[in-house]
Amino acid sequence: MNNKTLERWAPWALLVLSILIWEGLCRAFNVSEFVFPSPSRIAQQTIEFKEVIAGHAWRTFWVTMVGFGIAIVVGVLLGFVIGSSRLAYAAVYPLMTAFNALPKAAFVPILVVWFGIGIGPAILTAFLISFFPIMVNIATGLATLEPELEDVLRVLGAKRWDVLVKVGLPRSMPYFYGSLKVAITLAFVGTTVSEMTASNEGIGYLLISAGSAMQMGLAFSGLVVVGAMAMVMYELFSYIEKHTTGWAHRGSQGE
Repeated sequence: MNNKTLERWAPWALLVLSILIWEGLCRAFNVSEFVFPSPSRIAQQTIEFKEVIAGHAWRTFWVTMVGFGIAIVVGVLLGFVIGSSRLAYAAVYPLMTAFNALPKAAFVPILVVWFGIGIGPAILTAFLISFFPIMVNIATGLATLEPELEDVLRVLGAKRWDVLVKVGLPRSMPYFYGSLKVAITLAFVGTTVSEMTASNEGIGYLLISAGSAMQMGLAFSGLVVVGAMAMVMYELFSYIEKHTTGWAHRGSQGE
């Protein structure tokens, strides 16, 4: 078995091992399902409430995708503006960093007042929590363009716009895909947090409802579903990255 095969199966092996240890500890110590349900109990309730879970999961998924799509557009545009100008970088970047430090859950009550209970707060929370990594990575990719390379291109007749669009943006693509893999997981977090306080649908609402009814297995099922959706999107972006920016990973592919 070569290294690539080991790397491919290592996450699955670790997952199975973790589940077996979790199940064994729950059985060995006779842990109550109302406190910490075992994987078998979670699987049982997932099957039992599959239609309910699927409905709430679909709501969380498409709301997250809308917020994430807005985050991509805003993040790329802001990142391009910040990374293409030293003045913009110096002026905007510290303010964006301060904004990112604010807890996004604190915005949910404000968003409810502005937009009411429903998809509005969830979409905006997903957007607010996920656009920053995209913006930072695009800005970093543009701002760290080698001065020597830029000088050579200008000597050859390239204008500033040509350098940014034809060299800077392609060079930023590995940063961009890296930010997408981080931002999509944050987007699901934002949607779920908003649904817990400002929605009557979605996985976040399911978590609150299941917890109130002492259905801890169902609550954990919701958490597993959110994690699975985030993992699928992460792997999708990884696949696209490998097939569009292979030039940036040539050294690692040869190992």
